[in-house]
Amino acid sequence: MRVLLVGAGGVGTAVTRIAARRPFFELMVVADHDPARAEAAVAALGADGDRFRAERVDAGDEAQVTELLERHGCDVLLNATDPRFVMPLFRAARAGGAAYLDMAMSLSRPHGERPHEECGVKLGDEQFAQAAEWEEAGLLALVGMGVEPGLSDVFARYAADELFDEIEEIGVRDGANLTVDGYDFAPSFSIWTTIEECLNPPVVYEKDRGWYTTEPFSEPEVFDFPEGIGPVECVNVEHEEVLLVPRWVDARRVTFKYGLGREFTDTLRTLHLLGLDRTEPVTVPGPDGPVKVSPRDVVAACLPDPATLGDRMRGKTCAGTWVRGTKDGAPREVYLYHVVDNQWSMSEYGCQAVVWQTAVNPVVALELLATGAWSGAGVLGPEAFPAGPFLDLLTGYGSPWGLREQ
Repeated sequence: MRVLLVGAGGVGTAVTRIAARRPFFELMVVADHDPARAEAAVAALGADGDRFRAERVDAGDEAQVTELLERHGCDVLLNATDPRFVMPLFRAARAGGAAYLDMAMSLSRPHGERPHEECGVKLGDEQFAQAAEWEEAGLLALVGMGVEPGLSDVFARYAADELFDEIEEIGVRDGANLTVDGYDFAPSFSIWTTIEECLNPPVVYEKDRGWYTTEPFSEPEVFDFPEGIGPVECVNVEHEEVLLVPRWVDARRVTFKYGLGREFTDTLRTLHLLGLDRTEPVTVPGPDGPVKVSPRDVVAACLPDPATLGDRMRGKTCAGTWVRGTKDGAPREVYLYHVVDNQWSMSEYGCQAVVWQTAVNPVVALELLATGAWSGAGVLGPEAFPAGPFLDLLTGYGSPWGLREQ
């Protein structure tokens, strides 16, 4: 397998460090708009970096990406950029005859008149609209293959196949007790993506109603997370699992709730109130005259890079899928989860917990595709594949998952 990895930020760098320990691929080309970042990611691998190459690429330039795929003979593109670049990279992969993996799907657009009741353009709609073309070409686009979405979807498939006869609700629940020394507000993941998913109308799925939306941060609940994290308030957030799970798993209701904490949600509400969550450029004075900038990009530039916070972070992060239903005629409720301790991920890989947890899952998926344990054509989510091989291999990577009866 020859892989083109686009994006050498925190997650992309973690991908290289995890993949360097595995023998399943022949070459990984690490490409970024900033060649210094790509070169640094490869150089950090030392003697383990002989199967890696650094390149410069503009992720929004489809022709440039396709040329890079073809020049290096890559048969799969792994997208580790932010969601703005999903569609150009998605199209470039198909043009280059390569498989495609991402960790976040094409962006949504709220309903023009009833944004907190009805869906407009849903996450992933643009990609699923091209599913027939991918299938006809015999190519696979494996979408939403990070941790959430990704591992959480694998958990949903495992629950349906192994743990339940009927499922009432699948609810992804994400929480952490991470702190960052020296910062009052320092998101552990891309603030650009965090604003997008937290301030857009959350989507809920109900079998008798289909997909519908609610107010941001709706339906708060306290969820008790395992391995010492404890109770965290979780709220509805827009996320891909709600759009993916019902396509392959039979459940009466699907939700996604994020453990943000009151201070975090208040900060996001303030950004929205001030218009600082907007992506449309505004004109501001500059030393050489007026310039146009995106308010959200300014917010991101003012905050520390999450990939650089590992040495200051303390605690654990948990991603998991809560499932309620019946087995053998009796009620059952479980929480399937994956916990990463920041101290472990920093000492073992030099990566902070959140980006490492996101990065390990596409690497596992790439290995399953390379060995043929997973295969397919079209635009498919993680639920479309058997869960057992993935969970077994994840444990083989030294990062076991857990199951708690509720």
